[in-house]
Amino acid sequence: MSKILDLNTVEQYNQLYGLETLHPLVSVVNLNKATRGVEAIRLHYGIYALFLKLEKACEIKYGRQTYDYKEGTIVAFAPGQTAETTPTTDCIQSNAYGIIFHPDLLNGTSLGKSMRKYTFFSYEINEALHLSEQERTTIDECMGKIQNELQNPIDKHSRSIIISNVKLLLDYCIRFYDRQFITRERPNSDLLARFETLLDNYFSSTLPATEGLPTVQYCADKLCLSTNYFSDLVRKTTGQAALKHIQQKILYIAKERLLDTNDTITEISYNMGFQYPQHFTRWFKKMEGCTPYEYRVRE
Repeated sequence: MSKILDLNTVEQYNQLYGLETLHPLVSVVNLNKATRGVEAIRLHYGIYALFLKLEKACEIKYGRQTYDYKEGTIVAFAPGQTAETTPTTDCIQSNAYGIIFHPDLLNGTSLGKSMRKYTFFSYEINEALHLSEQERTTIDECMGKIQNELQNPIDKHSRSIIISNVKLLLDYCIRFYDRQFITRERPNSDLLARFETLLDNYFSSTLPATEGLPTVQYCADKLCLSTNYFSDLVRKTTGQAALKHIQQKILYIAKERLLDTNDTITEISYNMGFQYPQHFTRWFKKMEGCTPYEYRVRE
């Protein structure tokens, strides 16, 4: 197994590849200028990192899966994540560049408070962002503005300008991911069909009685996706949250069992994964506007 390195500072990363550090909290890195090579290594990130890879010079693994990236692909990591990098060539340099920044850069800023919306930092496998030529140019321009500012003497405006351009870069990534969700319509449709089948199979088994109601995380894990990517994909494709989709499926099955079986409401609630019948009754009334008993009698 490759060794694990805790990557807690910008300086650590730059030293790893023999790159210059212009600012202690943020750096635009160009691995074409690397002066040191790195063997297979696992990095435990304490900083944010976003890279644009223009060639496949290494394998990147997050968890047990290999990143789905090709030429012109963005991969991103956030503090707390661990990824393994294995070079596929003997060359020290690689055609990749990006930005790394420490969470302290964002302390007390609006960007720091809104980092949760950039969910792509938590995407895990087969979820990298593939850029068009025009999109790549846009990313280049954003990185260039940050690099130009880093090369200037630090003054009272430096931090706000750097953070504004980092935010612009991240906002463009969200826009380009939205485009990717649309252009991958067929694979996404297949995934939604698998999601539907997963729920059908779950409720036709004994799992609800033993494991409880299915969660978004459970479904994402079974579909080999990160929870954030799965949630975003379902929302972008269907217009509704994955949790709402699950709840509507539960409601549909509950209605079927209330009308098509002689099971008691207590039996239905336990068999569907509710811990207590009272929970089922309250949830059903919230969703449908009446109790399970009222629905059964009315219909």
